[in-house]
Amino acid sequence: MVNSNLDSKRWLIAIMGTCLQICLGTAYAWSFFQKPLSTAFGWSQSMTAWAFCLAICFLGLSAAVGGVLMPKIGPRKMAMIGGLLFGLGYITASFALKAQSPALLFLTYGVIGGCGLGTGYVTPVSTVAKWFPDKKGFATGMVVMGFGLGALFMSKLFAPMLLNAFDFAAAVDPAAQQAILVKVFLYLGIFFVILTVPIGSFITPPPAGYVPTGYNPPAATAASSALDNLPAKEAILSGRFFIIWLIFFCNIVAGIAIIGFQSPLFQDLWSKANPGTDPLKLAAYGGTLIAVTSIFNGLGRFFWGGLSDKLGRTQTFRIMLGTQIICFIALAYIPNAWVFALVLCYVLLCYGGGFGTMPAFILDVFGSKTHAIVYGTVLTAWSAGGIVGPQMVALLKDTYKDAPAIAAKYTFLLGACILTFGLLVTLLSSNKPYEKN
Repeated sequence: MVNSNLDSKRWLIAIMGTCLQICLGTAYAWSFFQKPLSTAFGWSQSMTAWAFCLAICFLGLSAAVGGVLMPKIGPRKMAMIGGLLFGLGYITASFALKAQSPALLFLTYGVIGGCGLGTGYVTPVSTVAKWFPDKKGFATGMVVMGFGLGALFMSKLFAPMLLNAFDFAAAVDPAAQQAILVKVFLYLGIFFVILTVPIGSFITPPPAGYVPTGYNPPAATAASSALDNLPAKEAILSGRFFIIWLIFFCNIVAGIAIIGFQSPLFQDLWSKANPGTDPLKLAAYGGTLIAVTSIFNGLGRFFWGGLSDKLGRTQTFRIMLGTQIICFIALAYIPNAWVFALVLCYVLLCYGGGFGTMPAFILDVFGSKTHAIVYGTVLTAWSAGGIVGPQMVALLKDTYKDAPAIAAKYTFLLGACILTFGLLVTLLSSNKPYEKN
């Protein structure tokens, strides 16, 4: 009876972890705000993008720190702290916008909000992985799916609802636009604090010795016994970890470059094919694209994470990276906006797949004892990718601001090169448990 109650509880924790990730994943709708902020405040694309870049950078850094702290203070407190910091990032960012200070925006949305993202992100993933030893890829894929779907809620519900409430469409004066954006960020922050902190209180670890009903743990082997005594420092400093980090980094750079600028890129392509299209209509098209690709981002985490249970983690990454190379080369030459959007959906499916596969990959190679620390550390690849990807696109857009088609072409070809490097690195990888040389 007790075990049956725990079996039910683990699904509740997985669902609440997914809800927390949906809230945090709204950060992926940054491209929804990229153009309005740049226009209203007169900032360059590169400068505006730094807020998102820093948020992702500090996501990875704080996830690494959170992985170390979680065994000491517990996942429940970590999740609640993460939600609180994430909401405060928006609230304090509203004051930065009111002061028209990009540096303050970087500190608030980028650093404070980014630390909330990382602290909140790593906690439910690592915790749910321990509740589901029988469905590692499936369960962690389900939880991180929420992060991918967050952009859907932001781009089609939260942000449009607030912008409509404050009549942003009628604000043609930059000062009026600025005032509305200040209110939008403030209300978003308050909303996320109220929502995420209670959700985080549900994230608790399984009791010692818990085994799901009907699950027969594999017999201990020499490799698994060694992993039980593997120091986290040795795992992180190993060549196996560096290879996994590089694979993850390459998949992230390519995808996050698209995520940060998919709306402007799509709008540029649509404008070229349909000159004279109303800017508000273009913005609506861009918002719809964000919503649709966020669904694929979320489903990719669930789909590829579950598929990796059957194919193996390395083989799954090879398929994702290899097929994306073809997609990125195609994106550089596709003239049709609808075909462009369709290919983009597949890219985001694979981007999400990297996050759905990685938690189980770390479990397979380095074991469960140090999972929170090692997994948190591998998320620093997200930090690096969060700077390299968006800034690569932003610099190209600023350099070729009068020729957006050329900027887009170079973006996709560079992405294809990065993915090719990642595919080559997978040849050095395997699914076998780590063994000390």
